[in-house]
Amino acid sequence: MAISRAQLLKELLPGLNALFGMEYAKYGEEHAEIFETETSDRSFEEETKLSGFSAAPVKNEGAAIEYDNAQEAWTARYTHETIAMGFSITEEAIEDNLYDSLSARYTKALARAMAYTKQVKAATILNSAFDTGVTYGDGKALCTTDHPLVSGGSNSNEPTVAADLNETSLEATVNQIAGWTDERGLLIAAKPKKLVIPPALQFVATRLLETEGRVGTADNDLNAIRNNGSIPEGYTVNHYLTDTDAWFLMTDVPNGLKHFVRTPMSTSMDADFDTGNSRYKARERYSFGVSDPLGIFGSPGA
Repeated sequence: MAISRAQLLKELLPGLNALFGMEYAKYGEEHAEIFETETSDRSFEEETKLSGFSAAPVKNEGAAIEYDNAQEAWTARYTHETIAMGFSITEEAIEDNLYDSLSARYTKALARAMAYTKQVKAATILNSAFDTGVTYGDGKALCTTDHPLVSGGSNSNEPTVAADLNETSLEATVNQIAGWTDERGLLIAAKPKKLVIPPALQFVATRLLETEGRVGTADNDLNAIRNNGSIPEGYTVNHYLTDTDAWFLMTDVPNGLKHFVRTPMSTSMDADFDTGNSRYKARERYSFGVSDPLGIFGSPGA
């Protein structure tokens, strides 16, 4: 359906002081703070996690060397979605508009809608992180206490008891991440990088990461988290997180949360010969997902 003069009545009348509604500021590409972006040239992408080897044994003098087997642990698949939207304006509405170029105004609105959709889709990965009905390559939710290992053990990227963001929970998380192992039980020396929080926790995060002394105590103790550089990249606020208590720590484990771009954003326009309407559209293809869940640690809050 085309945007006609009936829908733009006030814009066609002289004396209107201002047009407003699409001049709001918008948040930037917040997904870039969380996801590693790569390009794709296929309809889907797959990434397979390998198990590696166990600890090397002692070889006794004269004995034969022992051989170990490597294997695939699991495969993560990214299926690209096509996101597209358009609008049409009648030629009469364009001719009679007195204030500005309708196409320019609504093209900005179209870009805003496309950008909003991308941020919501990216945040959905974290918003569903504790949902056992949303699983990834190892058959588990993104954040859980029992990510299975080939060796028979498991890794936990969620606290055993859900905890709010505070000094105690943050220190416990740093220690827990340090104990992660690979598929064969070898320590991987994982470290936190960045805290990801909803807007409601930004003041808590500032006190925890940026004050010199311990938070909420009368002791003259150092803020150990800040002094040790335990979370070197500080924190980032994601305005699309829906749980005001949930918080996440990005880690340095490679191939964690991924964003594949199959087709970058493109726009086009044409005119319909029969109606004279001008049509505009925007389109892109991409996917968000998880290869290695150890790329992140999450707590739903107490």
